[in-house]
Amino acid sequence: MAIERTRPFRHRPGRWRLFAAFAALLTLTVVLTPSATAQSRAPRIFNAAELTAAGDALLDSGVTGTAWAVDRTSGRLQVMVDETVSQAEITKLKHAAGDLAGALRVERTQGRLASRGPLPGQASYDLNWVRCTIGFNVRIALTYYWLTAGHCYTIGQILYERKWPPEDPNPPDPLGQVVGDSFPGNDFAIVRYSTTPTDTQGVVNLHNGTVQDITGAANPTVGLAACASGSTTGVHCGQVNGLNYTVSLPNGSLTGLIRTNICSEPGDSGGPLYAGSMGLGLNSVGSGNCTSGGTTFFQPLVEALNTYGATVY
Repeated sequence: MAIERTRPFRHRPGRWRLFAAFAALLTLTVVLTPSATAQSRAPRIFNAAELTAAGDALLDSGVTGTAWAVDRTSGRLQVMVDETVSQAEITKLKHAAGDLAGALRVERTQGRLASRGPLPGQASYDLNWVRCTIGFNVRIALTYYWLTAGHCYTIGQILYERKWPPEDPNPPDPLGQVVGDSFPGNDFAIVRYSTTPTDTQGVVNLHNGTVQDITGAANPTVGLAACASGSTTGVHCGQVNGLNYTVSLPNGSLTGLIRTNICSEPGDSGGPLYAGSMGLGLNSVGSGNCTSGGTTFFQPLVEALNTYGATVY
């Protein structure tokens, strides 16, 4: 009887190597894929030069009713758009930014961004009864002046402290004459008093029978509590929530502005922003109102003082 011999099972190296390689690849895929996905979804980090370039692109886009500033904390360009800016124009802004569009963080503000005029918290008028607000009393050598918003008046205009009936051929005595103006780009003007003012303390009108003495000027920091005085709305307080903003308006763009959550309305232009006895800025542009709330941008006071070589007193 023939005995059939059975062959013991022998390992086939090729097949097992193939299986092992496949298993290892599967494991590698499971381990690496989440990390690779996380890397592909990581937000792009924009440097200061890129954020500045994105802002320049917005300025060149031609879309007005906008304001922006670099937010160094988030590494983004904080962009504010008012109610006049359509969705198509927001798309235009992003298209203008090109591959830097991811740097834009867009927020919509209520109302329309506009100069707070024409219409220390005291009014001044020109011959057309255009009204803005006196900002800070200043002095150059022994001559007295006041600062206000540059968009309110032009060099050479004569300003008055009050209105008068149009049929009256004799207007009141002039309060001062505009001798310097910087707008757009900046937003400040300097007016020389016609006579030495009776107030030589350089105070801000608080619209309640009292005043705030201003003894110095400073550049604010984000988060600083501050107040503003205006001939239309009186005194309102809030805080500084942004610096170095650019605002694009139909009549020109402004740079280096202070952003606040303090409300204002037409006629408040030029009015003072202050913190205690420190002067901070001049009312320039705003949106919203003092009924529902708003945002106001201020021209830094220190820049205006340095331009004219003036000091508060």
